[in-house]
Amino acid sequence: MTSTVLNTADYQPQLDEKAARIQDLLSDFETPELEVFASPAEHYRMRAEFRVWHEGEELYYIMFNQHTREKYRVDQFPAASRLINDLMPMLLEAIKPIKALRHKLFQVDFLSTLSGEILVSMLYHRQLDDEWTVAAKKLKQRLNDEGFKLNLIGRARKMKIVLDQDYVIEQLNVHDKTLTYKQVENSFTQPNGEVAQKMLEWAVDCTQDSAGDLLELYCGNGNFSLALAPNFERVLATELAKPSVDSAQYNIAVNNIENVQIIRMSAEDFTDAMAGKREFRRLKDQNVDLQSYNCNTIFVDPPRSGMDDGTCRMVQGYDNIMYISCNPETLRDNLAILTETHNITRFALFDQFPYTHHMEAGVLLERK
Repeated sequence: MTSTVLNTADYQPQLDEKAARIQDLLSDFETPELEVFASPAEHYRMRAEFRVWHEGEELYYIMFNQHTREKYRVDQFPAASRLINDLMPMLLEAIKPIKALRHKLFQVDFLSTLSGEILVSMLYHRQLDDEWTVAAKKLKQRLNDEGFKLNLIGRARKMKIVLDQDYVIEQLNVHDKTLTYKQVENSFTQPNGEVAQKMLEWAVDCTQDSAGDLLELYCGNGNFSLALAPNFERVLATELAKPSVDSAQYNIAVNNIENVQIIRMSAEDFTDAMAGKREFRRLKDQNVDLQSYNCNTIFVDPPRSGMDDGTCRMVQGYDNIMYISCNPETLRDNLAILTETHNITRFALFDQFPYTHHMEAGVLLERK
């Protein structure tokens, strides 16, 4: 058995180093005391991807060293959820004797949840046929008989076979409430479930005494929108990726939330719409009257590239700005504009990616 090793004794020192690094990175700004939200020291990743190595009759997972690109065998992966670790060996043992399942299998992707569901995508360098489908159905049944709540996907070039759904249903606890989220294969979801809950709770706390409506850019599957909805009269949220928008609509319905509206639009287009520079038919089609919203607060969770200057200037028009960042360097660039008009009143580090250099940050800004 080969296991990638996590030295959990290193966890707190690496978190302390990140806290010092992010404070140094934003030292040009006046910030309040940093709030640090730790991750579990192991079994924190809800997703994992492994290449599959064939060696005679043997079949095993491999990963690649990021620096040397050398491959190494992986039988257990302590960074991944316990559910993924439980399933990893059983899946390969079940596949190994069945040619229809193992032939030209080159990658396995796992998407797990805190709620106990797991989705497995098996990727092939060949087209899949009826024989594969029959064998995969038996595999799914066998693993579910072992106690897993599992669905399977087979992928090949321009092919996708789904048994029986291409998503998992996650449940996240936010203070005393449980929120249900549809998480679709290959769509963005927060990778660290425990820290995701802490991020939602922090955002809810920051906006506890809010008035008026909330505008949210880059809303994904409605992850924050749903948690924040009780703090506002209405929530208007934008997202460009269609699978995420579809999931968000599902999540709004399943959580019985009636004051959230999602628009499929880029942040740049929405900026133009808010400024009255252009009219967009999709807003009319969805009966969205931007002028009817009284948005005092804006929530942004942009991609690694941060916000463009035009979006930053638009965001400055709101009294309260909550900004979640997966790249503190672009956050620093955006803060150079945002702090012209706003003060930073909350400052947080969320350790989504333990033992890596990646940092997730949160800031709340209020108009000067």
